[in-house]
Amino acid sequence: MEISAGGRIEVRITAADVGKRVSVRRLSDPGDSVEKFTDTVGVLTSWDDGVLLITTKGGESVRIPESSLVAGKVVPAAPARRRGPAASYRELALVAARAWRPVESERLGEWELRAAAGFTRRANSVLPLGDPGLPLDEALAVVRRWYGDRGLPAYVQTATGGEGTEELLCAELERRGWVREVTAELWTGALAPLADRAEGTGVLLSREADEAWLARYQRKGVSEVALKVLESGPSVWFATVPGAGAPAAIGRCVVDGRWASFAAVEVDPAMRRRGLATTVMAALARRALDEGASAAWLQVEEDNAGARALYAGMGFAAHHAYHHYREPAAGGGR
Repeated sequence: MEISAGGRIEVRITAADVGKRVSVRRLSDPGDSVEKFTDTVGVLTSWDDGVLLITTKGGESVRIPESSLVAGKVVPAAPARRRGPAASYRELALVAARAWRPVESERLGEWELRAAAGFTRRANSVLPLGDPGLPLDEALAVVRRWYGDRGLPAYVQTATGGEGTEELLCAELERRGWVREVTAELWTGALAPLADRAEGTGVLLSREADEAWLARYQRKGVSEVALKVLESGPSVWFATVPGAGAPAAIGRCVVDGRWASFAAVEVDPAMRRRGLATTVMAALARRALDEGASAAWLQVEEDNAGARALYAGMGFAAHHAYHHYREPAAGGGR
């Protein structure tokens, strides 16, 4: 909300502010006898025909009639982070991409088209970190052909909620009928405190995902292609806590410069709430510290309340949200 020197609430944004982060207040229902106000913060992605479109941190597109605006102003591109290692979106996007490599990739300008026989959306989606070198419609046509030639649906991975993220691209994809199927968040935290949270005794570390590790991994029937993805990255470690039959717990870590990523942290349902996930991550964190890393990141789905509580307790906090947009059905979009 913006208040002028004369005490009046004012709208201080225009269509020229498209692409900027804004905060607006609107009258939620002009027909109500009692005025109700709704505040929205996000990136102004369009202002056409009397309607504003604002993309929030979580990727939601909010349509706001211009006539309902009560106040509005441009706000800083991203709020100051109160904890966790500082990093740009681009740095983290590149680190995350190196930690989960496809088996095939191709450049389209500054976009990377990635494929791995359908094993996970991350390894089978476009990473659009800049200009594809073509108008957007032409670039998306190339993307759809490329994935179609491989018998795969076309996905574009985007991000929102941070400095340099892709709210404008999200809005353009939605205008063309692309559907957001998955939203998750990338969280960051300090590595050393994580290493100190547990002794990590009884954890076996290996450079390969052996049969025991795969027996606990949630994705059953892992193919040769999937193994290539799992074992890709600058310095990959697999952690196993032995159990009766399948391991009691597992985890995966990729060390890349100052960053250590954590993934596939899974615990036998019968052994949960015994600290095994923390033990696995602490053991991997110590190995990452030995290799010179100082910061950590991981990805968590927005509806996984248990994992979010666990990682928040370890000192992790959300850095940005990321999304996978699927191509429109045949003949859809424009």
